[in-house]
Amino acid sequence: MPSISNKAGAMPSSPIRKLVPFAEAAKKRGLKIFHLNIGQPDIETPASFLDAIKNSNIKIVEYSHSAGNESYRKKLCNYYNEYNIHIDASEVIITNGGSEAISIAMMTCFNPGDEIIIPEPFYANYNGFSRSADVVVKPVRSYIESGFALPSIEDFEKAITPKTKGIMICNPGNPTGYLYTKAELEALRDLVKKHDLFLLSDEVYREFCYDGKEYISVMHLSGIENNVILLDSISKRYSACGARIGALISKNKDIMAAALKFAQARLSPPTYGQIGAEAALDTPKSYFEGVNKEYVARRDFVIEALNKMDGVFCPKPSGAFYCIAKLPIDNADKFCQWLLEDFNYNSQTVMLAPATGFYSTPGAGYNEVRIAYVLNIEDLKNAMICLEEALRVYPGKTA
Repeated sequence: MPSISNKAGAMPSSPIRKLVPFAEAAKKRGLKIFHLNIGQPDIETPASFLDAIKNSNIKIVEYSHSAGNESYRKKLCNYYNEYNIHIDASEVIITNGGSEAISIAMMTCFNPGDEIIIPEPFYANYNGFSRSADVVVKPVRSYIESGFALPSIEDFEKAITPKTKGIMICNPGNPTGYLYTKAELEALRDLVKKHDLFLLSDEVYREFCYDGKEYISVMHLSGIENNVILLDSISKRYSACGARIGALISKNKDIMAAALKFAQARLSPPTYGQIGAEAALDTPKSYFEGVNKEYVARRDFVIEALNKMDGVFCPKPSGAFYCIAKLPIDNADKFCQWLLEDFNYNSQTVMLAPATGFYSTPGAGYNEVRIAYVLNIEDLKNAMICLEEALRVYPGKTA
């Protein structure tokens, strides 16, 4: 029998989804599982999105332009304008989710063997995207003690080699919820300019910034306009993860011309997803105000509950809807599996994502988990009760 490719063999499993078989088995045993492992919001998708799809009078589901429907791209420019990001439709390519935007960006900017520096912990699928593009990830470590602030520029400098071609960030961050400050991003800008690197920025959580803190886009940074690629998605913004609509944005004409060739190779983004996304651009600000208020309440409850538990530490994030908590456990992967296989409290348990999968450095995050506070407060209360009880009886507890 022929063997699979080396690339396929080297592709990492998703740390977010690899425990699904254990969760399915637990459900068959009658357990209720509180899913805090994945960023699937329980917030309803805006009615405008759904109504536009329901009321569309399409007779033939045709291919769209490979860059996406022009009407959507033009209207999307107005949305970015509200965030002081000034672009035109030629600087936007609509993609099959943010995932494809990242993949196309990597294939456009990097040759096989080129290196990209990413502050860790980072969204686990960056490993998969880079592996697919034959790009080498060079992690620069951030730490829970500082709330996962941007690593020092000196640490970035140490990671730069002749093969370094770019830097990638996520702001606000997944999995940490950290929101980069203007000073941090300006320091990064100076480094990018000094070494003439690409700067890829995943900014899908811009709507979710808390405590009056300011969202700064890489598109706001002057002097590196041709180095920057903005990566985006509607998945979290409109709670429309299954629509698979993202965007790749850059003012660099060479990047956009090359990226369009990759977009043409996959033909077009989804028709109905674009219809819904275009209509959702009219979503009133009151929708986001309500969503943010709900996430702040969830965040505040979860962070307080975690830090009250014996031996647990969790910094308070300023964005997105994730946090990373350090637990008094011997091994996060083992603990998260044990929660599903061997533990229940009143026929309930909790599903978490081991933080090890969000690091590239071997051994990092061994006692950390990512928690997505995407459930209603009542479910979060029960989930935290389960977690506290689990930590009390876990055989591998370290403190």
